[in-house]
Amino acid sequence: MAAKRKVGSLCRTFWVAILFLASISAIITVAVIQTQWRVQEYSLEYGIVVDSGSSRSTVYLYKWPGEKQNETGVVSEVRNCKVSGEGISAMKVNAEKDKRMWAAFKVCMKNITGEVPAEKRKKTPLFLGATAGMRLLNEENKNRSDEVILSLKEYLKSQPFMFQDATILTGQEEGLYGWVTVNYLMGNFLEKTLWNSFIRPGGARTVGSMDLGGASTQLAFEVDGELKGEDYLPVRLYGYDYNVYTHSYLCYGKNEAGKQILDRIIKASPDPTYIQNPCFQEGFNTTVKASSIYNSACTQTPDNFDPNTEFTFVGKPDTDKCRELVRTLFDFTNCTAEACSFNGVQQPPVRGDFMAYAGFFFTANALQLSGSSELDLFNSTLREFCHTNKTILRVIRPDISEKYLITYCYSAHYVFTLLVDGYKFDPDTWKHIAFEREVKGTSLGWSLGYMLSMSNMIPSDSKEILPMSSPLFAGLIFLFSALMIITVVFLFIMLIRTCY
Repeated sequence: MAAKRKVGSLCRTFWVAILFLASISAIITVAVIQTQWRVQEYSLEYGIVVDSGSSRSTVYLYKWPGEKQNETGVVSEVRNCKVSGEGISAMKVNAEKDKRMWAAFKVCMKNITGEVPAEKRKKTPLFLGATAGMRLLNEENKNRSDEVILSLKEYLKSQPFMFQDATILTGQEEGLYGWVTVNYLMGNFLEKTLWNSFIRPGGARTVGSMDLGGASTQLAFEVDGELKGEDYLPVRLYGYDYNVYTHSYLCYGKNEAGKQILDRIIKASPDPTYIQNPCFQEGFNTTVKASSIYNSACTQTPDNFDPNTEFTFVGKPDTDKCRELVRTLFDFTNCTAEACSFNGVQQPPVRGDFMAYAGFFFTANALQLSGSSELDLFNSTLREFCHTNKTILRVIRPDISEKYLITYCYSAHYVFTLLVDGYKFDPDTWKHIAFEREVKGTSLGWSLGYMLSMSNMIPSDSKEILPMSSPLFAGLIFLFSALMIITVVFLFIMLIRTCY
Protein backbone atom coordinates (compact mmCIF):
# COMPACT_ATOMS: atom_id res chain seq x y z
CA MET A 1 0.00 0.00 0.00
CA ALA A 2 2.85 2.35 0.86
CA ALA A 3 4.45 1.52 -2.50
CA LYS A 4 1.27 2.60 -4.36
CA ARG A 5 1.14 5.90 -2.45
CA LYS A 6 4.80 6.51 -3.30
CA VAL A 7 4.21 5.83 -7.00
CA GLY A 8 1.11 8.03 -6.99
CA SER A 9 3.03 10.85 -5.35
CA LEU A 10 5.79 10.59 -7.94
CA CYS A 11 3.25 10.68 -10.78
CA ARG A 12 1.58 13.79 -9.37
CA THR A 13 4.95 15.42 -8.91
CA PHE A 14 5.89 14.56 -12.50
CA TRP A 15 2.72 16.07 -14.00
CA VAL A 16 2.94 19.17 -11.83
CA ALA A 17 6.56 19.63 -12.95
CA ILE A 18 5.48 19.22 -16.60
CA LEU A 19 2.75 21.84 -16.08
CA PHE A 20 5.30 24.17 -14.46
CA LEU A 21 7.74 23.85 -17.36
CA ALA A 22 4.92 24.21 -19.89
CA SER A 23 3.80 27.45 -18.21
CA ILE A 24 7.33 28.86 -18.37
CA SER A 25 7.59 27.82 -22.04
CA ALA A 26 4.23 29.40 -22.81
CA ILE A 27 5.22 32.69 -21.18
CA ILE A 28 8.50 32.76 -23.13
CA THR A 29 6.71 31.85 -26.39
CA VAL A 30 4.07 34.55 -25.99
CA ALA A 31 6.75 37.15 -25.17
CA VAL A 32 8.88 36.14 -28.17
CA ILE A 33 5.90 36.23 -30.55
CA GLN A 34 4.87 39.66 -29.29
CA THR A 35 8.36 41.16 -29.64
CA GLN A 36 9.78 39.36 -32.66
CA TRP A 37 6.70 39.00 -34.87
CA ARG A 38 5.71 42.64 -34.72
CA VAL A 39 5.57 44.38 -38.10
CA GLN A 40 5.71 47.98 -39.30
CA GLU A 41 2.72 49.20 -41.28
CA TYR A 42 3.75 52.04 -43.60
CA SER A 43 1.50 54.59 -45.21
CA LEU A 44 2.00 56.16 -48.63
CA GLU A 45 4.37 59.12 -48.76
CA TYR A 46 3.98 62.02 -51.20
CA GLY A 47 6.36 64.55 -52.70
CA ILE A 48 5.97 67.51 -55.07
CA VAL A 49 8.58 68.82 -57.52
CA VAL A 50 8.12 71.98 -59.55
CA ASP A 51 10.23 71.73 -62.72
CA SER A 52 10.82 75.31 -63.85
CA GLY A 53 12.39 75.05 -67.28
CA SER A 54 13.31 77.75 -69.74
CA SER A 55 10.00 77.48 -71.62
CA ARG A 56 7.51 76.70 -68.83
CA SER A 57 7.01 75.19 -65.39
CA THR A 58 5.45 71.80 -64.67
CA VAL A 59 4.30 70.62 -61.22
CA TYR A 60 4.78 66.89 -60.58
CA LEU A 61 3.19 64.91 -57.74
CA TYR A 62 4.88 61.64 -56.75
CA LYS A 63 4.10 58.93 -54.22
CA TRP A 64 5.96 55.97 -52.74
CA PRO A 65 5.39 53.33 -50.06
CA GLY A 66 6.93 54.32 -46.75
CA GLU A 67 8.78 50.99 -46.64
CA LYS A 68 11.85 51.83 -48.72
CA GLN A 69 14.16 49.49 -50.62
CA ASN A 70 17.70 49.94 -49.27
CA GLU A 71 16.83 53.47 -48.10
CA THR A 72 15.44 54.62 -51.47
CA GLY A 73 11.73 55.04 -52.16
CA VAL A 74 9.96 53.16 -54.96
CA VAL A 75 8.50 56.32 -56.50
CA SER A 76 5.71 56.67 -59.07
CA GLU A 77 4.08 59.70 -60.69
CA VAL A 78 0.53 60.48 -59.58
CA ARG A 79 -0.10 63.38 -61.96
CA ASN A 80 1.48 66.49 -63.43
CA CYS A 81 0.17 69.95 -64.22
CA LYS A 82 1.69 72.28 -66.82
CA VAL A 83 1.73 75.92 -65.75
CA SER A 84 0.52 77.96 -68.72
CA GLY A 85 2.65 80.84 -69.95
CA GLU A 86 6.39 81.31 -70.15
CA GLY A 87 9.22 80.08 -67.95
CA ILE A 88 9.94 81.78 -64.62
CA SER A 89 13.02 83.48 -66.12
CA ALA A 90 10.56 85.88 -67.80
CA MET A 91 9.22 87.07 -64.43
CA LYS A 92 9.87 90.49 -62.87
CA VAL A 93 9.75 92.27 -66.24
CA ASN A 94 6.07 92.79 -67.02
CA ALA A 95 3.58 93.07 -64.16
CA GLU A 96 0.64 91.93 -66.30
CA LYS A 97 2.51 88.80 -67.46
CA ASP A 98 3.51 88.05 -63.86
CA LYS A 99 -0.14 88.31 -62.78
CA ARG A 100 -1.16 85.73 -65.40
CA MET A 101 1.71 83.44 -64.41
CA TRP A 102 0.81 83.53 -60.71
CA ALA A 103 -2.80 82.72 -61.63
CA ALA A 104 -1.59 79.73 -63.66
CA PHE A 105 0.59 78.56 -60.75
CA LYS A 106 -2.41 78.74 -58.42
CA VAL A 107 -4.49 76.59 -60.78
CA CYS A 108 -1.84 73.86 -60.83
CA MET A 109 -1.17 73.96 -57.10
CA LYS A 110 -4.91 73.69 -56.41
CA ASN A 111 -5.15 70.64 -58.69
CA ILE A 112 -2.14 68.99 -57.06
CA THR A 113 -3.38 69.76 -53.54
CA GLY A 114 -6.62 67.92 -54.25
CA GLU A 115 -4.65 64.72 -54.98
CA VAL A 116 -2.86 64.64 -51.61
CA PRO A 117 -4.80 63.31 -48.58
CA ALA A 118 -5.48 66.14 -46.13
CA GLU A 119 -3.69 64.37 -43.27
CA LYS A 120 -0.56 64.03 -45.42
CA ARG A 121 -0.22 67.58 -46.72
CA LYS A 122 1.79 69.06 -43.86
CA LYS A 123 4.32 66.21 -44.18
CA THR A 124 4.52 66.29 -48.00
CA PRO A 125 7.82 67.87 -49.09
CA LEU A 126 7.67 70.52 -51.80
CA PHE A 127 10.69 71.38 -53.96
CA LEU A 128 11.24 73.75 -56.88
CA GLY A 129 14.13 73.25 -59.24
CA ALA A 130 14.90 75.83 -61.93
CA THR A 131 17.06 74.82 -64.87
CA ALA A 132 18.88 76.41 -67.81
CA GLY A 133 16.60 79.41 -68.29
CA MET A 134 17.35 80.56 -64.76
CA ARG A 135 21.01 79.60 -65.05
CA LEU A 136 21.23 82.02 -67.96
CA LEU A 137 19.31 84.75 -66.11
CA ASN A 138 21.56 84.28 -63.09
CA GLU A 139 24.56 85.00 -65.33
CA GLU A 140 22.93 87.99 -67.05
CA ASN A 141 21.10 89.61 -64.15
CA LYS A 142 21.73 88.05 -60.75
CA ASN A 143 19.57 90.59 -58.93
CA ARG A 144 16.48 89.77 -60.99
CA SER A 145 17.26 86.06 -60.71
CA ASP A 146 17.41 86.34 -56.91
CA GLU A 147 14.13 88.30 -56.86
CA VAL A 148 12.37 85.63 -58.93
CA ILE A 149 13.57 82.81 -56.66
CA LEU A 150 12.66 84.79 -53.52
CA SER A 151 9.12 85.48 -54.74
CA LEU A 152 8.65 81.79 -55.58
CA LYS A 153 9.90 80.78 -52.14
CA GLU A 154 7.40 83.11 -50.47
CA TYR A 155 4.56 81.75 -52.59
CA LEU A 156 5.44 78.08 -52.07
CA LYS A 157 5.82 78.60 -48.31
CA SER A 158 2.17 79.68 -48.26
CA GLN A 159 1.06 76.31 -49.66
CA PRO A 160 -0.27 73.58 -47.30
CA PHE A 161 2.85 71.48 -47.75
CA MET A 162 6.27 71.09 -46.13
CA PHE A 163 8.22 73.51 -48.33
CA GLN A 164 11.88 72.52 -48.62
CA ASP A 165 13.65 74.76 -51.12
CA ALA A 166 13.51 76.62 -54.42
CA THR A 167 16.87 76.56 -56.12
CA ILE A 168 18.63 76.69 -59.47
CA LEU A 169 19.98 73.25 -60.39
CA THR A 170 23.41 72.92 -61.88
CA GLY A 171 23.65 71.42 -65.35
CA GLN A 172 25.33 68.35 -63.89
CA GLU A 173 22.50 67.80 -61.43
CA GLU A 174 19.93 68.11 -64.21
CA GLY A 175 21.81 65.56 -66.32
CA LEU A 176 22.34 63.11 -63.46
CA TYR A 177 18.72 63.20 -62.27
CA GLY A 178 17.55 62.67 -65.87
CA TRP A 179 19.75 59.55 -66.04
CA VAL A 180 18.27 58.30 -62.77
CA THR A 181 14.73 58.83 -64.10
CA VAL A 182 15.35 56.90 -67.33
CA ASN A 183 16.93 53.90 -65.64
CA TYR A 184 14.42 53.77 -62.83
CA LEU A 185 11.47 53.71 -65.23
CA MET A 186 13.14 51.04 -67.35
CA GLY A 187 13.59 48.80 -64.30
CA ASN A 188 17.38 48.85 -64.35
CA PHE A 189 17.63 49.53 -60.60
CA LEU A 190 14.80 47.32 -59.28
CA GLU A 191 12.46 44.60 -60.49
CA LYS A 192 9.44 43.10 -58.74
CA THR A 193 9.48 39.40 -57.84
CA LEU A 194 6.58 36.94 -57.71
CA TRP A 195 6.50 37.52 -53.95
CA ASN A 196 5.81 41.24 -54.46
CA SER A 197 9.27 42.29 -53.26
CA PHE A 198 11.96 44.21 -55.12
CA ILE A 199 15.42 42.99 -56.09
CA ARG A 200 18.22 44.22 -58.30
CA PRO A 201 17.79 42.76 -61.81
CA GLY A 202 20.35 40.08 -62.61
CA GLY A 203 22.80 41.33 -65.25
CA ALA A 204 20.95 44.62 -65.67
CA ARG A 205 22.78 47.37 -67.53
CA THR A 206 21.96 51.03 -67.30
CA VAL A 207 20.89 53.21 -70.22
CA GLY A 208 22.41 56.55 -71.22
CA SER A 209 20.28 59.69 -71.01
CA MET A 210 20.11 62.60 -73.48
CA ASP A 211 17.90 65.60 -72.71
CA LEU A 212 17.35 68.53 -75.10
CA GLY A 213 15.67 71.45 -73.40
CA GLY A 214 15.04 75.00 -74.53
CA ALA A 215 18.26 76.54 -73.21
CA SER A 216 20.58 73.57 -72.56
CA THR A 217 21.23 69.95 -73.43
CA GLN A 218 22.50 67.19 -71.13
CA LEU A 219 24.33 63.92 -71.75
CA ALA A 220 24.75 61.26 -69.03
CA PHE A 221 25.79 57.60 -69.08
CA GLU A 222 27.42 55.07 -66.76
CA VAL A 223 31.17 54.50 -67.11
CA ASP A 224 33.81 52.34 -65.45
CA GLY A 225 34.38 53.11 -61.81
CA GLU A 226 38.04 54.05 -62.24
CA LEU A 227 37.27 57.07 -64.47
CA LYS A 228 37.49 60.27 -62.46
CA GLY A 229 37.12 63.99 -63.15
CA GLU A 230 34.80 66.95 -62.76
CA ASP A 231 32.23 65.40 -65.12
CA TYR A 232 32.13 62.05 -63.29
CA LEU A 233 29.64 61.80 -60.44
CA PRO A 234 29.22 58.90 -57.99
CA VAL A 235 25.64 58.03 -57.10
CA ARG A 236 24.22 55.39 -54.74
CA LEU A 237 20.75 53.99 -55.33
CA TYR A 238 19.03 50.98 -53.73
CA GLY A 239 22.27 49.95 -52.05
CA TYR A 240 24.44 49.98 -55.21
CA ASP A 241 27.05 52.44 -56.47
CA TYR A 242 27.28 53.87 -59.99
CA ASN A 243 29.84 56.12 -61.69
CA VAL A 244 28.08 58.45 -64.13
CA TYR A 245 29.62 60.75 -66.73
CA THR A 246 27.40 63.80 -67.12
CA HIS A 247 27.85 67.13 -68.87
CA SER A 248 25.45 69.98 -69.58
CA TYR A 249 25.89 72.49 -72.42
CA LEU A 250 24.35 75.87 -71.66
CA CYS A 251 23.08 77.79 -74.73
CA TYR A 252 22.80 74.51 -76.67
CA GLY A 253 19.11 73.90 -76.05
CA LYS A 254 16.76 73.87 -79.04
CA ASN A 255 15.42 77.41 -78.58
CA GLU A 256 18.75 79.08 -77.87
CA ALA A 257 20.44 77.22 -80.76
CA GLY A 258 17.63 78.45 -83.02
CA LYS A 259 18.27 82.07 -82.01
CA GLN A 260 21.98 81.70 -82.78
CA ILE A 261 21.19 80.26 -86.22
CA LEU A 262 18.86 83.18 -86.99
CA ASP A 263 21.58 85.58 -85.85
CA ARG A 264 24.04 84.02 -88.32
CA ILE A 265 21.48 84.15 -91.14
CA ILE A 266 20.79 87.84 -90.42
CA LYS A 267 24.48 88.72 -90.47
CA ALA A 268 25.01 86.86 -93.76
CA SER A 269 22.02 88.45 -95.52
CA PRO A 270 22.57 91.42 -97.87
CA ASP A 271 19.02 92.63 -97.22
CA PRO A 272 18.02 92.71 -93.51
CA THR A 273 14.37 93.38 -94.39
CA TYR A 274 13.98 90.33 -96.65
CA ILE A 275 16.12 87.41 -95.44
CA GLN A 276 16.25 84.06 -97.21
CA ASN A 277 16.39 81.30 -94.63
CA PRO A 278 17.92 77.99 -95.83
CA CYS A 279 16.51 76.24 -92.71
CA PHE A 280 12.87 77.12 -93.52
CA GLN A 281 10.80 75.10 -95.96
CA GLU A 282 9.30 76.86 -98.96
CA GLY A 283 6.09 78.63 -98.02
CA PHE A 284 7.21 79.49 -94.48
CA ASN A 285 7.52 83.26 -94.00
CA THR A 286 7.74 84.96 -90.62
CA THR A 287 8.58 88.36 -89.18
CA VAL A 288 10.24 88.58 -85.76
CA LYS A 289 11.52 91.42 -83.61
CA ALA A 290 15.19 91.72 -82.75
CA SER A 291 14.28 91.53 -79.06
CA SER A 292 13.10 87.92 -79.47
CA ILE A 293 16.48 86.87 -80.92
CA TYR A 294 18.88 88.91 -78.81
CA ASN A 295 17.16 88.49 -75.45
CA SER A 296 19.73 86.18 -73.83
CA ALA A 297 23.45 85.83 -73.28
CA CYS A 298 23.57 83.07 -75.90
CA THR A 299 23.31 85.51 -78.81
CA GLN A 300 25.73 88.41 -79.12
CA THR A 301 23.91 91.73 -79.40
CA PRO A 302 24.87 93.50 -82.65
CA ASP A 303 26.12 97.07 -82.87
CA ASN A 304 23.41 99.75 -82.90
CA PHE A 305 20.95 97.23 -81.49
CA ASP A 306 17.31 98.27 -81.60
CA PRO A 307 14.97 95.73 -79.91
CA ASN A 308 12.08 96.89 -82.11
CA THR A 309 13.84 96.19 -85.41
CA GLU A 310 11.87 93.63 -87.42
CA PHE A 311 13.38 90.85 -89.54
CA THR A 312 11.38 89.04 -92.20
CA PHE A 313 12.54 85.50 -92.96
CA VAL A 314 11.49 83.75 -96.16
CA GLY A 315 11.83 80.02 -96.65
CA LYS A 316 14.50 79.13 -99.23
CA PRO A 317 15.39 75.53 -98.33
CA ASP A 318 18.99 74.40 -98.77
CA THR A 319 19.89 71.48 -96.49
CA ASP A 320 23.65 71.70 -97.13
CA LYS A 321 23.74 75.40 -96.30
CA CYS A 322 21.54 74.83 -93.22
CA ARG A 323 23.85 72.02 -92.05
CA GLU A 324 26.87 74.34 -92.48
CA LEU A 325 25.16 77.05 -90.43
CA VAL A 326 24.39 74.57 -87.65
CA ARG A 327 27.99 73.34 -87.57
CA THR A 328 29.22 76.90 -86.92
CA LEU A 329 27.64 76.68 -83.44
CA PHE A 330 30.23 74.06 -82.44
CA ASP A 331 34.00 73.99 -82.08
CA PHE A 332 35.15 70.52 -83.12
CA THR A 333 38.87 71.32 -83.31
CA ASN A 334 39.86 72.46 -79.83
CA CYS A 335 40.58 69.41 -77.63
CA THR A 336 43.31 68.95 -75.05
CA ALA A 337 42.00 65.59 -73.73
CA GLU A 338 42.21 62.12 -75.25
CA ALA A 339 38.74 62.56 -76.76
CA CYS A 340 36.25 65.43 -76.81
CA SER A 341 32.67 66.13 -77.83
CA PHE A 342 32.91 69.82 -78.82
CA ASN A 343 34.13 73.11 -77.38
CA GLY A 344 37.05 71.26 -75.78
CA VAL A 345 34.83 69.19 -73.44
CA GLN A 346 36.37 65.81 -72.57
CA GLN A 347 34.02 62.86 -73.15
CA PRO A 348 34.54 59.09 -73.03
CA PRO A 349 33.18 57.08 -75.99
CA VAL A 350 29.42 56.51 -75.95
CA ARG A 351 28.44 52.91 -75.27
CA GLY A 352 25.32 50.85 -74.74
CA ASP A 353 21.71 51.96 -75.16
CA PHE A 354 20.54 55.58 -74.92
CA MET A 355 17.21 57.26 -74.34
CA ALA A 356 16.80 60.65 -76.09
CA TYR A 357 13.84 62.68 -74.86
CA ALA A 358 12.30 66.17 -74.61
CA GLY A 359 13.46 68.17 -77.68
CA PHE A 360 15.16 65.10 -79.15
CA PHE A 361 11.86 63.22 -79.15
CA PHE A 362 9.77 66.08 -80.57
CA THR A 363 12.26 66.59 -83.40
CA ALA A 364 12.37 62.89 -84.30
CA ASN A 365 8.59 62.73 -83.98
CA ALA A 366 8.21 65.59 -86.48
CA LEU A 367 10.18 63.41 -88.92
CA GLN A 368 7.96 60.44 -87.94
CA LEU A 369 11.07 58.65 -86.66
CA SER A 370 10.37 58.29 -82.94
CA GLY A 371 11.71 55.14 -81.32
CA SER A 372 14.85 53.67 -82.92
CA SER A 373 16.00 54.17 -86.49
CA GLU A 374 19.04 53.95 -88.77
CA LEU A 375 21.44 56.89 -89.01
CA ASP A 376 21.21 57.03 -92.82
CA LEU A 377 17.41 56.95 -92.64
CA PHE A 378 17.37 59.85 -90.17
CA ASN A 379 19.69 61.88 -92.42
CA SER A 380 17.76 61.21 -95.63
CA THR A 381 14.39 61.81 -93.93
CA LEU A 382 15.43 65.18 -92.54
CA ARG A 383 16.66 66.27 -95.98
CA GLU A 384 13.34 65.28 -97.53
CA PHE A 385 11.49 67.00 -94.68
CA CYS A 386 13.41 70.26 -95.18
CA HIS A 387 12.52 70.32 -98.88
CA THR A 388 8.80 69.60 -98.40
CA ASN A 389 6.55 72.57 -99.12
CA LYS A 390 4.69 74.08 -96.18
CA THR A 391 1.30 73.28 -97.73
CA ILE A 392 2.15 69.60 -97.98
CA LEU A 393 3.65 69.57 -94.46
CA ARG A 394 0.45 71.01 -93.01
CA VAL A 395 -1.44 68.08 -94.57
CA ILE A 396 1.09 65.46 -93.45
CA ARG A 397 1.45 66.80 -89.91
CA PRO A 398 -1.83 68.50 -88.94
CA ASP A 399 -1.09 67.61 -85.29
CA ILE A 400 1.85 70.05 -85.11
CA SER A 401 1.07 73.77 -84.94
CA GLU A 402 2.80 76.06 -87.44
CA LYS A 403 4.60 77.80 -84.57
CA TYR A 404 6.60 74.62 -83.93
CA LEU A 405 6.54 73.06 -87.40
CA ILE A 406 8.64 75.93 -88.78
CA THR A 407 11.44 75.06 -86.32
CA TYR A 408 11.91 71.37 -87.04
CA CYS A 409 14.09 71.64 -90.16
CA TYR A 410 16.89 73.45 -88.34
CA SER A 411 16.39 71.38 -85.17
CA ALA A 412 16.65 68.13 -87.17
CA HIS A 413 19.99 69.31 -88.56
CA TYR A 414 20.94 70.40 -85.06
CA VAL A 415 20.10 67.01 -83.49
CA PHE A 416 22.00 65.20 -86.25
CA THR A 417 25.10 67.40 -85.86
CA LEU A 418 25.05 67.30 -82.05
CA LEU A 419 24.77 63.51 -81.89
CA VAL A 420 27.05 62.56 -84.79
CA ASP A 421 29.73 65.26 -84.82
CA GLY A 422 29.40 66.20 -81.16
CA TYR A 423 28.77 63.05 -79.13
CA LYS A 424 30.35 60.82 -81.83
CA PHE A 425 27.49 58.43 -82.55
CA ASP A 426 28.17 56.36 -85.68
CA PRO A 427 25.88 54.11 -87.78
CA ASP A 428 26.34 51.25 -85.28
CA THR A 429 25.86 53.17 -82.04
CA TRP A 430 23.00 55.26 -83.51
CA LYS A 431 20.88 52.09 -83.65
CA HIS A 432 20.96 52.03 -79.85
CA ILE A 433 19.30 55.46 -79.50
CA ALA A 434 15.57 55.41 -78.69
CA PHE A 435 13.73 58.73 -79.15
CA GLU A 436 10.96 58.62 -76.54
CA ARG A 437 8.66 61.04 -74.74
CA GLU A 438 7.82 58.85 -71.75
CA VAL A 439 8.29 55.37 -70.31
CA LYS A 440 5.39 53.38 -68.82
CA GLY A 441 3.17 56.45 -68.94
CA THR A 442 5.59 58.59 -66.92
CA SER A 443 7.24 61.73 -68.31
CA LEU A 444 10.98 61.66 -68.88
CA GLY A 445 12.98 64.43 -67.24
CA TRP A 446 15.04 65.25 -64.17
CA SER A 447 12.22 65.70 -61.63
CA LEU A 448 11.49 62.00 -60.94
CA GLY A 449 15.20 61.25 -60.48
CA TYR A 450 15.41 64.21 -58.11
CA MET A 451 12.45 62.90 -56.08
CA LEU A 452 14.08 59.45 -55.89
CA SER A 453 17.26 60.98 -54.51
CA MET A 454 15.35 63.16 -52.07
CA SER A 455 13.33 60.16 -50.82
CA ASN A 456 16.55 59.00 -49.13
CA MET A 457 16.31 62.01 -46.84
CA ILE A 458 12.58 61.88 -46.09
CA PRO A 459 11.58 59.86 -43.00
CA SER A 460 8.65 57.47 -43.34
CA ASP A 461 5.47 57.47 -41.28
CA SER A 462 4.71 54.05 -39.84
CA LYS A 463 2.84 52.39 -37.01
CA GLU A 464 3.76 49.21 -35.22
CA ILE A 465 1.40 46.26 -35.70
CA LEU A 466 1.67 43.67 -32.89
CA PRO A 467 0.66 40.03 -33.50
CA MET A 468 -1.55 40.16 -30.38
CA SER A 469 -3.59 42.99 -28.94
CA SER A 470 -2.42 44.37 -25.61
CA PRO A 471 -5.36 42.87 -23.63
CA LEU A 472 -4.82 39.43 -25.20
CA PHE A 473 -1.08 39.59 -24.57
CA ALA A 474 -1.60 40.64 -20.93
CA GLY A 475 -4.29 37.98 -20.43
CA LEU A 476 -2.07 35.17 -21.72
CA ILE A 477 0.85 36.30 -19.59
CA PHE A 478 -1.43 36.46 -16.53
CA LEU A 479 -2.92 33.01 -17.25
CA PHE A 480 0.40 31.22 -17.69
CA SER A 481 1.95 33.11 -14.78
CA ALA A 482 -0.96 31.99 -12.56
CA LEU A 483 -0.51 28.39 -13.70
CA MET A 484 3.19 28.63 -12.95
CA ILE A 485 2.49 29.98 -9.45
CA ILE A 486 -0.10 27.27 -8.78
CA THR A 487 2.33 24.53 -9.85
CA VAL A 488 5.03 26.00 -7.61
CA VAL A 489 2.59 25.89 -4.67
CA PHE A 490 1.64 22.27 -5.43
CA LEU A 491 5.31 21.29 -5.74
CA PHE A 492 6.05 22.99 -2.42
CA ILE A 493 3.18 21.13 -0.68
CA MET A 494 4.30 17.82 -2.14
CA LEU A 495 7.88 18.39 -1.05
CA ILE A 496 6.68 19.17 2.53
CA ARG A 497 4.58 15.98 2.64
CA THR A 498 7.40 13.87 1.23
CA CYS A 499 10.01 15.20 3.66
CA TYR A 500 7.83 15.31 6.78
